[in-house]
Amino acid sequence: MDSALIQSFDLKKELNPKIWEKFGDSVRMEPIVRNRLLEIANEFIDFLGIDILISDIIMIGSLANYNWSKYSDIDLHIVVNYSQFPPNTKELYTEFFDLKKIIFNQRQNIKIFGYDVESFVQDENEVAFSSGVYSVLYNMWINEPKQEEIDIDKSLLKEKAKQWMNIIDGVIKNIDEEDIETSKKLIKKYKDKLKKFRICGLEKDGEHSIENLVFKILRRNGYIEKLMTAYSKILDDRLSLKQ
Repeated sequence: MDSALIQSFDLKKELNPKIWEKFGDSVRMEPIVRNRLLEIANEFIDFLGIDILISDIIMIGSLANYNWSKYSDIDLHIVVNYSQFPPNTKELYTEFFDLKKIIFNQRQNIKIFGYDVESFVQDENEVAFSSGVYSVLYNMWINEPKQEEIDIDKSLLKEKAKQWMNIIDGVIKNIDEEDIETSKKLIKKYKDKLKKFRICGLEKDGEHSIENLVFKILRRNGYIEKLMTAYSKILDDRLSLKQ
């Protein structure tokens, strides 16, 4: 496993200076960055194609914290209260927003100082596990990160990441021998397992949990994408007629 991936979780002495500026005893977002993120958020909101009330526009993730690295991206969340939608439609709207997020982020290749910007709709009542949350809309910290020492068991991190890499490789290998419906169920099973694995870690030990860091390794080394696109590749292969 690339040692740079493991080292990327080491904490920095300051927040990323390209994104943040000193402001008294605290820091705030560089005005040029904030203005550009607001423009991006407005483009994404327009792309949704429906009228929605926005509670906030926030930035979370490692670039709003001391664990930023070259692998970081800017997580730009459009916060909405789902109570504005008709009753019993939350799942429908969630699927719609997820689809729009995928299409928008695939079509665009927006970067801020080399960091990818990922836009997303977030439920106002959703639990946020990040210790760094900044309101881009109101230009203030919702949860300002603290500079603290984090003891990461890197041997355990490597071991758990390798286990999941082997699992994903095994799943992809096995679905070659299954029918389309079984392949779909198998991939969903392990997507759900991985999601639960991460959430359990976040709930127990927060964003620096081994489970969350394993998930980040899998995302950074391409294994999340490998699992997410496996069914589409199988479907393409099974439904194509070859010469």
